[in-house]
Amino acid sequence: MATTSEIPKPKSELLPSIVMAYWLPAILFCASMFFQLVAIPRSFPPSHYDVLGIKSYGSIEQVNEAYRQLSSKWNTGKGPSSTLDMIKSTVGDSVALQIQYAFEVLSNPVWKRDYDIFGLDEHLHVMERIKEKYSSAEFADIHLPLLEPTSFESDQAFDVISSENYISKLQNSSTLLVQVFSNGSSRCAQFSSPWKQIASLLDGIAQTGMIEIGDLKLATYLSEKRYTGAPFFRNGLPSLLAFPPGCKTSDCVVRYTGELSVDAVTDWFATTILSLPRITYYSRESLAQSFLEKGSRHKDSVPLRSCAKLLKLIGLMPHSPSQFGEKRNLSFGQIRSINNSRLIEIMEQNKHQVLPQLRSATSMELGCDPKGYSRAGNDTTVWYCAVLLGRQSAELHKMRETMRRVQEILSNAGEVDQLDQHQRTTSATVALKEKRLTFAWVDGEAQKRFCLFYVNVEDSYDTCGPRRDIADVPRLVLVRYKRNDTEVNKKVDNNSINMFASIASRDVDPTSQLVALYKGLDEIPQIIKWISETVRDGDSRDLPFHRTSTPELVPEDADPIWSRGREQILSSSRGMKQKLGTIPERISDLMSDPRLGPMLLLGALMSFGFIYLRRNQLIKSKEANNSNQPKSAIPFTDSDSE
Repeated sequence: MATTSEIPKPKSELLPSIVMAYWLPAILFCASMFFQLVAIPRSFPPSHYDVLGIKSYGSIEQVNEAYRQLSSKWNTGKGPSSTLDMIKSTVGDSVALQIQYAFEVLSNPVWKRDYDIFGLDEHLHVMERIKEKYSSAEFADIHLPLLEPTSFESDQAFDVISSENYISKLQNSSTLLVQVFSNGSSRCAQFSSPWKQIASLLDGIAQTGMIEIGDLKLATYLSEKRYTGAPFFRNGLPSLLAFPPGCKTSDCVVRYTGELSVDAVTDWFATTILSLPRITYYSRESLAQSFLEKGSRHKDSVPLRSCAKLLKLIGLMPHSPSQFGEKRNLSFGQIRSINNSRLIEIMEQNKHQVLPQLRSATSMELGCDPKGYSRAGNDTTVWYCAVLLGRQSAELHKMRETMRRVQEILSNAGEVDQLDQHQRTTSATVALKEKRLTFAWVDGEAQKRFCLFYVNVEDSYDTCGPRRDIADVPRLVLVRYKRNDTEVNKKVDNNSINMFASIASRDVDPTSQLVALYKGLDEIPQIIKWISETVRDGDSRDLPFHRTSTPELVPEDADPIWSRGREQILSSSRGMKQKLGTIPERISDLMSDPRLGPMLLLGALMSFGFIYLRRNQLIKSKEANNSNQPKSAIPFTDSDSE
């Protein structure tokens, strides 16, 4: 008699368990079939050699012979009917058109070279245009040839880089922009004029050069590589490559993938390679009053009159101030077209129209960080920061306008003399000119600890922290910084014996700070006089070197990391940014790798075999356990006894 454990399970119960066990091999097998039958054929359509019926990389003589045979059958009507039907097709069927197109590409020595080695074929748009125009016509109705050969020779005025002078070119230039081109490319011929303008704009900033793709050794070295090792240029030719400072190999080359225009290329080179800032301006077409009204109250806006004055001088805005425009960026070409000295002079005259905000991201740049240095340079010992603290309110906005006016007056010595001949304002004027004096404002509500540290009076909460009542009192402080690296290093060396003292010394700011709180009226002459006298006293008096620990500024960007820009997250590592930018390209290359299908199939077979053996071992172990256990008594029924 059989026990209950020996009763076989129905097939309906075994099928789900089999599916659950072999789900991974099934998915890998389906994926391999998809890549082999769908993805790979789309990524690698039949080559021109296949269309002509000859072996790959055949000679031009073989191409001409294959086309002659096909055309003779075409003209005489001889040959197999299947061949005649294939050749005498309409353009909509595209077979005859493909034969003619393949012949013209492979019979041109330059086009054939580019196609054989780098897979370049920039005339596919001609095929699509003819198909649309002659979709229902016979092939005989099309005017031949389909393609017009282009003969493009590089200008001798530009440096042509070859395998012989490539190394010396990198050694003589810290930054280099290279164009890889082909003599038979119509796109390269069209890009000739913009390239001349780009080279002219970059003259004196970076060196430029050109590499003809016929220099196979150098062109292959600088090309991208597929997973199979085949060289290619992803976006065709011309291809622009930038060698950042210190880059000597192809691994650190930055490739341009944008629009081939003068402004687009120069802006990319200036911002991405040279790390130059963009200059924001307002064009006259769409700077509407509503745009200014919608601006964030947390940001200072440049007075419109000064902005219009600046743009008139550099030729970007008409003299009529009644027209406004949307916020844009000056292109690198527009910047280079302006006289450099004149542009610097204009920017120096107009930069005091904005009162910058002191933030964690700008404290080092403004020279208002006790751990940093002055804007005048690392050799400056004493410098100052006039900081306006307060909550966002009408009072703070009015005081910011006052401090902007103070900054503007001190930057113009003539207006200072006209203000009051008896005021001693020379010290502040000289300090501002020498970049030893900086004006800034701080949001006292967001930077509560920082604000309380500097204000430090009984009614500090009228300025710092959350609003408790209707009172908002902005306060002005002048911070004197004094850096003495010799004394700092001496104290650190003396404390190095005591571990705890050494650790404590690291938390103390290396720069001494003395804070002066302004308690006068909010009037421009009095503020200028107070700042100038305080600066003069700080420069002339031998004040003690007093170090303290200043509260850190709270980072303003509280958004999660995935909501920030890539430049903010990885601004310190250009190599990492470049690698992240190439992730989509790497995925695309992987999807078109012909080895992917067989690898997935191999994975499916290996996983199937592993699971099959594992299941058999489990089944055998269960059967062994069941055979070793005593059989349980099963009651007999009347039918069993009979």
